[in-house]
Amino acid sequence: MILETARLQMREMNLSDINSLSSILQDENVMYAYNGAFNAEETMEWMMKQMLRYKEYGFGLWGLFLKDTDEMIGQCGITMQEYKTAKVPEIGYLLAYRHWHNGYATEAAIACRKYGINTLHFKALYSIIRDTNTASQRVALRIGMTPIDSIIKHYRGVDMPHIVFRTE
Repeated sequence: MILETARLQMREMNLSDINSLSSILQDENVMYAYNGAFNAEETMEWMMKQMLRYKEYGFGLWGLFLKDTDEMIGQCGITMQEYKTAKVPEIGYLLAYRHWHNGYATEAAIACRKYGINTLHFKALYSIIRDTNTASQRVALRIGMTPIDSIIKHYRGVDMPHIVFRTE
């Protein structure tokens, strides 16, 4: 286990989590900000990318589990993302649709913010969020982030406007 909150645990994912991850990443409701649900191959690539991040950086998007049932309800963590001419630490979160609006994303993101500042010693943390993803933008604001910029990210064949949030 990497992090724990009142209701949640975060840990590195492994291949035994692929079915739970698939149910999240292959849901159109969840993946609208990524321009649609992933297929099985894209889901496996996503999983392998997280496992590589764990080895390369010691962190990444962790599996997000309910403490009382051990059900995987999403992902939250810190990844290194391109922003302007550098890589910056980004807090990211993605939850199964049926677990939206329960405060889990905010709870997990707060824990990641504290971990990023206090344990990983980052001076600032970012969240780079698609302009249409107002729910994730509200989470960023709730955890004390401020919008500082807007950029265009090219992803899955589409130019997508994003808002860059930052906290120190």
